[in-house]
Amino acid sequence: MSDRKRIKFNFFSMPTEGIIFCVLIIMCIILTMLKPAFASGYNLSTLIRTISWTTIVAFGQTLVLLTGGIDLSVAGIAGMSGVVSAYLIVNTNINPYICIILVIAVAFFCGCINGILIAKMNMVPFIVTLATGSIFTGFIYVITKGSPILGIPENVMVIGRGMLFGVIPYPAIIMILGCIILGYVTGYTPFGRYIYSVGGNKKAAEIAGIKCDRVIIRSYALCSLMASVAGILITCRLGTAQPTIGADWVMPSVTAACIGGTSLAGGRGKIIGALVGGVFMGVISNAITILAISTYWELVITGFVILIAIAIDRLKALRNHEI
Repeated sequence: MSDRKRIKFNFFSMPTEGIIFCVLIIMCIILTMLKPAFASGYNLSTLIRTISWTTIVAFGQTLVLLTGGIDLSVAGIAGMSGVVSAYLIVNTNINPYICIILVIAVAFFCGCINGILIAKMNMVPFIVTLATGSIFTGFIYVITKGSPILGIPENVMVIGRGMLFGVIPYPAIIMILGCIILGYVTGYTPFGRYIYSVGGNKKAAEIAGIKCDRVIIRSYALCSLMASVAGILITCRLGTAQPTIGADWVMPSVTAACIGGTSLAGGRGKIIGALVGGVFMGVISNAITILAISTYWELVITGFVILIAIAIDRLKALRNHEI
């Protein structure tokens, strides 16, 4: 009698983003059954637009986390980008889109500064980005004096308010394009492989000839660039540059990456995971609103989700190590 092959489903063999995606689908089905309004075009459009800002920031944060670092300056970069772009658009005769490009370039340079301080001077990422984030936030109040900047033209606000075919918000399109581009970069280019190598074992990467400093600097630069894009998009959506733009984006950007399977220790994670994590957080927030649950519970639920995601990732790592 021949032996029969047994096919066993191993929960821990699934990638973390796959597990979260399955849970997300189940959540959406349950919410649609409880509240059919959840699946309405208006609600889904609003949901997609809402998650776009923090998810775009999460893409950049994922790059930094993969190197074993963290960027706490994304809130300051996003806010400063929104304010400076609005100031230039309203108070100069420069083409609005050139203003936006210039601001994104400046944000990229600011990210390079973060990377240089961390890579070249061996400073702690947490402290460096906390300090530079404070500097960027300070510039916001120096420029605005605490007051919003008004008068952004309609042809610029379309970036944040417009919809492709009247269905898909432009910020969501930019979010998807960002996911595709960075997903390709991390998965199919030498730079992407270097990011994982640096985060997995920096010393081994250096021995292999990888210029780790350059990888780290570029990662922080791209992170700042993504935060800048998000800050400009939400400014165009609001039609005014508020001094508080992006002030609470640090935790969500890290949370989305972690929920999507990115390890805080570096070396493990995917850009698509940040997208799944961002959508997951957005659905939770939307569910709390639709089900008329107190918004105070959102932080509690998000905290539990983070702990569960990290616990699953840790259990998988321990199991793989044992095997």
